[in-house]
Amino acid sequence: MATVLSRALKLPGKKSPDLGEYDPLTQADSDESEDDLVLNLQKNGGVKNGKSPLGEAPEPDSDAEVAEAAKPHLSEVTTEGYPSEPLGGLEQKAASSLVSYVRTSVFLLTLGISMILVLLCAFLIPCPPRDLHSTWSRHLGSQGGGDLSPLELADVNGDGLRDVLLSFVMSRNGSAVGGSRPAANLVCLSGMNGSTLWSSLLPEEARDITCLELMPGSLAETVCLVTGTHKMLSAFNATSGKAIWTLNPNYLSNGTLAAPVVVLPDLDEDGVRDLVVLAIGELQPDLCFLLVSGRTGSPVGRPVKYNIVGVGNLIGPQVYITTNGAVYILFGFGNIQAVALRDIFVQAQNRDSSPPSLQIEEPEWEKRRSINLSELIDVYSDGVELLQMVKAPDSNCSNLLITTRQGLVLLRGQNLTPYWTLRLQGLRSQPTPGYFTDDQTLDFLLQIQDGVGMKKDIILGTEPPSLHHLYLLHPAFPSILLDLANTTGTVTASEVGINDLWKDAFYVTRTTGPSSEGHPAALVVSKLSLRWALMEGQMAQLQESTPKIGRGELRRFLSRIKFVEAPYEI
Repeated sequence: MATVLSRALKLPGKKSPDLGEYDPLTQADSDESEDDLVLNLQKNGGVKNGKSPLGEAPEPDSDAEVAEAAKPHLSEVTTEGYPSEPLGGLEQKAASSLVSYVRTSVFLLTLGISMILVLLCAFLIPCPPRDLHSTWSRHLGSQGGGDLSPLELADVNGDGLRDVLLSFVMSRNGSAVGGSRPAANLVCLSGMNGSTLWSSLLPEEARDITCLELMPGSLAETVCLVTGTHKMLSAFNATSGKAIWTLNPNYLSNGTLAAPVVVLPDLDEDGVRDLVVLAIGELQPDLCFLLVSGRTGSPVGRPVKYNIVGVGNLIGPQVYITTNGAVYILFGFGNIQAVALRDIFVQAQNRDSSPPSLQIEEPEWEKRRSINLSELIDVYSDGVELLQMVKAPDSNCSNLLITTRQGLVLLRGQNLTPYWTLRLQGLRSQPTPGYFTDDQTLDFLLQIQDGVGMKKDIILGTEPPSLHHLYLLHPAFPSILLDLANTTGTVTASEVGINDLWKDAFYVTRTTGPSSEGHPAALVVSKLSLRWALMEGQMAQLQESTPKIGRGELRRFLSRIKFVEAPYEI
């Protein structure tokens, strides 16, 4: 009856040695041994759960053996019944976790430092001001006369944009009381928006404004040299507008300044480049050179006089440095003559010696001295109107481009022989150098007067002469003229500059409006971005082309134009 009940209830008790009998005393041991039978993976891939991998193990002969087999071993099972790993495996896993943690920490640390550096650069390093379209116009009031309109471009505030410097004669109400000459004003306008950066009073009308660095080196300050129409020569700090020095007019004796100041190499060896001015008396032969210190504005010696006679415009003075390093001064009246800077220095100092830099001679130039070994060297004498220095290709010197009443002549700077001559009548403007063809050779754009209001290189049309235009003619589209801007005022001066940061060019004009009795002409300074003007300009068809060029095609071409500094020098 007990056996039947045990089988019916499927009690997990242990069999008695006698078949069909249930032994309740071994119930606890039986339960414990069954619970402790776990799978244990062996090295050979077998399974150990009381049976051999190859077969079934024999049953234990006694309860002691069963109890002994049921005891867990630390090397085989864990307290939770899962197989344990060797101690070496635990150490490897711990080391792997440490390496992963270090890698993650280093990555996050590097990422954080990078983000901090980016934020610092964004907030601490100022971004260069974007010039936008750089188009502005500034009314400076009424101009009180004056025949000259000096204009200069220079970056005076370090913002990367070239600013505008100009001088104008103030109205009579602004003149100095009791002064024999009307006072003038030197003004510097911001290239960004046309605002006034600084202004300084001048004792007379300015003839020329030249801004440059007189002291070599990256930390040198920009200095603006202002030459007057009478006896004024002053140097101004370009950043503040304050006068650094002014030449004492008594050193010019009875002469007046005939041309803008010319910058020379350092003559007195004080680390600053020096200057020379050309003064002329009431009679033309009374002409003299005066060397001036670039540091103090004091004369470097006495004036050096030359007696020359010529007919025509005053040419120069201009400094020319040959391939060998010899320095000459070019000047003349309707002609071009040269004098060695060495000769001027020796006479100014009243001594026979000169600095080593001035002792160099150019043999081909020295051959042109006259028979009596005069200090003057004849360069060209045939109705000279203009003289330009053009950088010679593959050379460290320049060629001489001479505009005459009969045409153009290009002289080689090395030996003063003609490179080519062009006979052309009616040339009334200064030739503009540039690369207008695909041969990579420097060309010259000429404007030839051909009737009233007409020129051979462009067609002005029948509009009133009081309307002045700024045109663009590109070699890729010779049949299209682009009208960039126009004004009703009289353009008295203009300058073109390059914005290297944005690969853009800008055009600065100085214009005066109409004047009437008792009302002086208004002075206006304007700046125009050429890339912006190219997109807004009006297209004029000079002649029909095949195929016909559309506005969209032209705009796509113009949008790719970038402006950079030209490789040649003038």
